[in-house]
Amino acid sequence: MLSRVANSIYWMCRYIERAENIARFINVNLNLLLDTTEEGKHWKPLVMTTGDHEIFAQNDREYSQEAVIHFLTFDRNYPNSIARCLSAARENGRSIREIISSEMWEHLNHFYLDLTSKQSLTMALKDPHRFFKIIQLRSHLFTGLMESTMSHGEAWNFARIGMMMERADKTSRILDVKYFMLLPETTLVNAPIDQIQWMAVLKSASAFEMFRKKHHNITPHRVAEFLIFDSQFPRSIRHCINKAKEYLHRITGTPSGAAINLAEKRLGRIQADLEYTDIDEVIEMGMHEYLDSMQSRINDVGAAIGITFFNIKPIYPDVNNEQ
Repeated sequence: MLSRVANSIYWMCRYIERAENIARFINVNLNLLLDTTEEGKHWKPLVMTTGDHEIFAQNDREYSQEAVIHFLTFDRNYPNSIARCLSAARENGRSIREIISSEMWEHLNHFYLDLTSKQSLTMALKDPHRFFKIIQLRSHLFTGLMESTMSHGEAWNFARIGMMMERADKTSRILDVKYFMLLPETTLVNAPIDQIQWMAVLKSASAFEMFRKKHHNITPHRVAEFLIFDSQFPRSIRHCINKAKEYLHRITGTPSGAAINLAEKRLGRIQADLEYTDIDEVIEMGMHEYLDSMQSRINDVGAAIGITFFNIKPIYPDVNNEQ
């Protein structure tokens, strides 16, 4: 496979996954606002989760619902907005139309065109719950089309690696923001509002129902353990890293337990650490420090994938920068 093709399908799926994640974050935050009157306090962490709060602050914008929704959804000057992500995914898809199925391309093209229509901005402000739910469902539909209409060969494996790396990164950021700044007042720990916010954290990762099937009570300890170390939940960091390594080995043909390139070595190290670390050790070393390190290591894996397979040396160490 040409490195250009592999790069395009990898980033196409990362951008679709990123757009779905942002839509889900916003929708969960809208529901969270029903239980609180402090609007700005809950919109700021949403921007913090993306890691792009400095870009948001450049124009002296307030952390209001309208400003944050416009920034994260429609801002063409912001490289990680939903509109820019879908635009980048569409351009990557256009360049590899002979690789992906016609159903995937048609859906992606309509997805982008509908989002950029005038009606979308009106719906996002008047009926944001419905608007962002539609974006989530369309993203899921794209993933389903890829699963059912595309051959599961090299291209598909690169696509799945992109999705898994994006999921792992976003799950780590959700947890990091919660611990670091979402509820700094120690007097509110274990208060009803704290329980509501931990429910929101789980819903931000589509994890609430699966968590409740495994655990009866919501505690920070159990939520963090579930989102980091659960081996079966598809958005936990451990599950995403395990799957990304599995897909990578299918591409290279490297035997399980071995590593022949930089990407496999870096993924293998993260996998081993997740396998032999538990939540008590993480809390002892510091949740923020652990998750911050995890995000850097995930970014390093993304850079290694670019160097190894796409012949691209990253200008920026952060994979959130548009490729």
